[in-house]
Amino acid sequence: MDVVSILSGGLVGLVIGVGVMIVISKAGLNKDQQKAAQLLDQASIKADATVKQAILDGRTQVHELKIEAEKEIKERKQEITKMENKLLRREDNLNFRDEALTAKEKQIDQKSTQLSDKLASLDEKEKELQAKIDVQITELERVAAMSSTEAREELFSVVEKRMEQETIAYIKDKEDEAKAKADDTARNIIALAIQRLSQDESAERTVSVVSLPSEEMKGRIIGREGRNIKAIEQATGVDLIIDDTPETITVSCFNPIRREIARLSLEYLIKDGRIQPGRIEEVVNKVRREIDNNIVKVGEETVFKLGIGKIDREIIKLIGRLKYRFSYGQNALQHSIEVANLTGMMAAELGLNQQLAKRAGLLHDIGKALDYEVEGSHIELGYKFCKKHGERDVVLNAIQSHHGEVEPKYLISNLVIAADTISAARPGARYEALQNYINRLEELEKISKSFDGVESSYAIQAGREVRVMVVPEKMDDLACHRLARDIRDKIEAELTYPGQIKVTVIRETRACELAK
Repeated sequence: MDVVSILSGGLVGLVIGVGVMIVISKAGLNKDQQKAAQLLDQASIKADATVKQAILDGRTQVHELKIEAEKEIKERKQEITKMENKLLRREDNLNFRDEALTAKEKQIDQKSTQLSDKLASLDEKEKELQAKIDVQITELERVAAMSSTEAREELFSVVEKRMEQETIAYIKDKEDEAKAKADDTARNIIALAIQRLSQDESAERTVSVVSLPSEEMKGRIIGREGRNIKAIEQATGVDLIIDDTPETITVSCFNPIRREIARLSLEYLIKDGRIQPGRIEEVVNKVRREIDNNIVKVGEETVFKLGIGKIDREIIKLIGRLKYRFSYGQNALQHSIEVANLTGMMAAELGLNQQLAKRAGLLHDIGKALDYEVEGSHIELGYKFCKKHGERDVVLNAIQSHHGEVEPKYLISNLVIAADTISAARPGARYEALQNYINRLEELEKISKSFDGVESSYAIQAGREVRVMVVPEKMDDLACHRLARDIRDKIEAELTYPGQIKVTVIRETRACELAK
């Protein structure tokens, strides 16, 4: 009974609990459904609001785009209107031009027609004129007994002679005008330079003869079986000429430095009295060292006195060697120094670089220190040597052009040419052998007489001027000027001479009548 009661009570409690749970679950379900309904309502309200807002925004954007599109279309329409107006104006201009061109074409057609008519008329007149000219030519040929070709040649000959005379006259006038302007200035500059350099110029002469104290000394110099003279010749490279001339020995050598070494060595040996091969070699070596030192010393002193700045040591040695070089008896070093001073003074007067001008003047004959050792002219040797040792173009051009072999490119080069001529041509500067002098005078007169119309020619003033007498019937005054230039050119091309030669052409007409 108790168990049944307990089971019954438990079942009732279980049923009650299940019922309570069902009631509770239904009550919770209703709450969730209510919340879900509320959420759905809220979402629907929000969705409606969002849709409305989106529709409003879309309409706003569409409205704005429509306004912008209308504005752009309006602007495009305005541009199109402007372009249309511009095209219309151009079309009007083109129409106007077309009308103007049409009018001009009509005028051109009219003028072309008129021109054609005039050309046709001119052709007819030309034919008539040619016929009349032919008649006149025939008549002139008949009267003059000369064909038209001969008459033309005669006319051309007359015109050619007239033009030649006018050309010569024009050249003469221009030469006189140029000389009138240039001569005064050049004379002043050169005269001032010479005046500033007016000093006694004594040209040294090469001594090739050694005086002996007695005839017995010749035998000592020759030595036993000629060993002493052979030792001297071998050591110095010279030839000793011992002839019948009393108390003299002649030293012969093309190299002036060797000749000077031999001369000084002989003088030293004669004073010393000990003449034997060993002593000869010792003395020659001593004198050679003294000469070498003296050469460098002379070169340095020359550069220092002229004040031409730093110069290569090898060039200094060549400058010193010029002391022993002579040309027509004129000492090459003294000549170069004189040219340097003259060039520097003239450069100073013209406002040029005086130091550079002196440098060019000093080095213009530098090749003469080499031309007896190396094959070639002193101009070519000097140019190559100075170029090798870095001299400037002005100096190189002065070396090349001072004898006219190359065109002078600088004003200093022309000054060197003038100074070289002055130094070589001044009285007492040079001498030459009598036979060479006579040959040069004869050749000068021969060249002058080689031209047509020359009656005689005379070389005067020691060959520095040639006077040419012409036949007056064969030459007029203008032809004399041309002859003077031709003779000058031929002398320059064929003769070698120091200084300058003046050419004077003389034409004289004498009319004589005898009154009875």
